Amino acid sequence: MNTLVDRYQQTLDYLFSFVDFSLVHTFQISADRFNLQRMRDFAHLLGDPQECYPIIHIAGTKGKGSVAALCASALQAAGYKVGLYTSPHLDDYAERIRVDGQNIPHETLITRVEELKPLIAAIPEITTFEITTALAFDHFARQGVDAAVIEVGLGGRLDATNIVTPLVSVITSLSYDHTQLLGDTLAKIAFEKAGIIKPGVPVVVYPQREEAQQVLQQVAKERNSSLIQVGHDILVQAVDHSLAGQTILLWQDSHTTDPVQKLRLSIPLLGQHQVWNAATAYTALITAAQHGLDISQDAIRDGFSRVQWPGRFEVLQPEPPVVLDCAHNRDSAYQLRLTLDEYYPGRPVVLLFGASEDKDIQGMFAELLPRVRELIAVKSFHPRAIAPSILQELAAPYQLPVTIIPEVVDAFAEARQRAGREALILVTGSIFVAAAVRIAWYKHQEG
Repeated sequence: MNTLVDRYQQTLDYLFSFVDFSLVHTFQISADRFNLQRMRDFAHLLGDPQECYPIIHIAGTKGKGSVAALCASALQAAGYKVGLYTSPHLDDYAERIRVDGQNIPHETLITRVEELKPLIAAIPEITTFEITTALAFDHFARQGVDAAVIEVGLGGRLDATNIVTPLVSVITSLSYDHTQLLGDTLAKIAFEKAGIIKPGVPVVVYPQREEAQQVLQQVAKERNSSLIQVGHDILVQAVDHSLAGQTILLWQDSHTTDPVQKLRLSIPLLGQHQVWNAATAYTALITAAQHGLDISQDAIRDGFSRVQWPGRFEVLQPEPPVVLDCAHNRDSAYQLRLTLDEYYPGRPVVLLFGASEDKDIQGMFAELLPRVRELIAVKSFHPRAIAPSILQELAAPYQLPVTIIPEVVDAFAEARQRAGREALILVTGSIFVAAAVRIAWYKHQEG
């Protein structure tokens, strides 16, 4: 007799039997494999569930998950029933599809996949991500959500989520990632992300480098979409911070000097980049409010203060410090180093690092290794994970001790020995490496 655990694993095996671009070497993927028509056809067979509720749609290279979590938390605090679709996951595949913070139940996912198998079979070349996205849209409709926050998986223009017509589109921080697919310049990357901008739908934009900003402005103009610029239309200032979180001020009028006219918010997310992510989420919410999704400042304040988004400068233990971060490109590694210096200035660092082979590892090392005492190179379970021996070679110019311990859990145990009571352990380079350590940590805490 199959247990729930067995049946859930069988369901995941079925989902992963389709093409999953997140597990495929990038050089094996061509842009013409991405085709929104498959997604439109599949959603139509389901009755177009994505049209049943207002949506905030979020693209970007970095920060889109944090912005999505903040938006969803605030909407929930406002009394809405809220769907949240994000990827990838830290622990459980069901994390990708949530209603009011609760993962889709395993039993529900099993049952719905079984029901959908005949429809899935009717769509040639359908992918794992397309099926999962449709499952999310469908689950939200069946649960009767009042609103949904949808995070783009890859790019924007040809992403499976881009069949939605949202209440507001959001584009977070843009930097270099997936360059083989999205382009090798910020302008090309911005064009792909700008593909989520819909005619007449307002778009909220995180502060960008000029090359990317020009593209976003041009696309918004062509589509008659009002562009709301964080840092220009909405201003933000960090007030104070601690390991418990940080406090920020937000206001709209650049001439405002009266602190009473500024909205004071607290967020548990750490780092200067999260200040800007919070400002972006706030701007998205007030823009959505102007288009029919009523939400008060008090609800935003409450929701932001209670947001949970693990794996982003997550301090598992304050002393000696153990920090997890999902940084996986040069820009996010730079933000990680700034946050490290902000909260732990001068503290020695033992770095546990693993990454996918298509990432800018040299760029990440350029940001992190000058700040590191020693490196432990690991290999995650992910099919695209780079060999630790290559990490050792790439780290050679920095002339620091490098130890190869392929198994992540074994490497973490060794890092704790090496760090002693004086050094900080930093786990980063891949969400898969961070997830493996996080799971092991909490299993150990549970006894």
